[in-house]
Amino acid sequence: MTRKHHSDNYATPPSGSGDADIQQTLGLNRTAGPGRLVLHVFIWSVLAAILIAGLVVWHTRDTGSKLRYETRTVIRDHLTITVSATGNLEPTNQVDVGSELSGIIETVAVDYNDHVKVGQMLARLDTHKLEADVTRYQAALESARAGVDQARAALKDSETQFERLSRARELSGGKVPSAYELESAEAAFARSRADVTAARAQVKQAAAVLAYAETDLDKAVIRSPINGIVLSRDVDAGQTVAASLQAPVLFTLAEDLARMELHVDVDEADVGLIEEGQAATFTVDAYPDRTFPARIIQVRYAAQNTGGVVTYETVLQVDNESLLLRPGMTATADITVNRVEDAILVPNAALRFSPPAPPGQGEAVEKERNKSFIRKMFPRPPHRRTRAGNGTADKGDRVWVLKNGQPTPVVVTTGITDGVNTQITGGNIGPGMEVVVGAIGMAE
Repeated sequence: MTRKHHSDNYATPPSGSGDADIQQTLGLNRTAGPGRLVLHVFIWSVLAAILIAGLVVWHTRDTGSKLRYETRTVIRDHLTITVSATGNLEPTNQVDVGSELSGIIETVAVDYNDHVKVGQMLARLDTHKLEADVTRYQAALESARAGVDQARAALKDSETQFERLSRARELSGGKVPSAYELESAEAAFARSRADVTAARAQVKQAAAVLAYAETDLDKAVIRSPINGIVLSRDVDAGQTVAASLQAPVLFTLAEDLARMELHVDVDEADVGLIEEGQAATFTVDAYPDRTFPARIIQVRYAAQNTGGVVTYETVLQVDNESLLLRPGMTATADITVNRVEDAILVPNAALRFSPPAPPGQGEAVEKERNKSFIRKMFPRPPHRRTRAGNGTADKGDRVWVLKNGQPTPVVVTTGITDGVNTQITGGNIGPGMEVVVGAIGMAE
């Protein structure tokens, strides 16, 4: 039998017509506009976000099942609580020496860093005028003393005259002299006695004026009031000193630099821990690798408010026999407020650690996740935590130890903390044990 091919019974479609139909069906033959371009970008962005989210979930589940816990060893050591404060070194006794008199500086006898003794001359004013005043007042005193002699002579004369008239009246039976003459003689005698008293007062007044002038002459020589060292000299020979309103400062002396004071400002949050007698160490920029000992001798009650920060000035006694320290140096002091010997210590990170929730925890985990949005919208006030270094940590804490590779809680009682380590005063924790401080690979 002969087969017939019927392919020639069908019309052959024009070249490319099939592709055109497919493109028309899919809508690919339409001219791409800005709106379609944005739609394509959006669709691909959504697909990429879904893919990334899936990778993150997969990675989280994978790492969650492979947590590794970081541990630290419990140690036995000394624990010291310190309070830091900054201040300046000052001499134990610092004296500003000035001049009560005005005049021209004639001589300056000392310079910076010179050691001086009590009464030693530091400088001298021009004394020509003062010496002339002393001479004048000495003459006035001599004149007053001569006046006393004259008054005494007049007193003796009036006394003799009164006695003579009184005797004559007595002998004459009251006839001579007359009563008027006798009364006049008596009055003259009284005036003479008053003149002697006034003359003596003039002598005292002249003596006082002379003493004042001699005091000014002595003050023209400016002397050291203490045994010490010259810190500053603010005057030169030939300079005029004007002391009309207040005494100008010419020299600053420090009594003894072998013993100095460190004045530091302690914050109001730490002043309750500071007491007299506590030991401290401090450093200065001049000797950064060296520490100097000190001891608190005074905690002042007067508050100082600088920029809204309240501090209290605390004075520390410093031994400076080596004379390495100088007045005005800035020092940073660490005051020891508490110290525990042979304490069991755990890192503070161990007390803050909390193990992550295991996967598949169920309803509790789901509820916690559902609360996350509400917590973000309405956050609770932060819990008050003990400030590092205040001496006492929270009670009833717990740490975690590994048993069979899993963290197990151990309730402990804590003592003081220095901000890095905390003392353990109770609980089944001992030196050499490993406590968990973190989980490596845990999703944040």
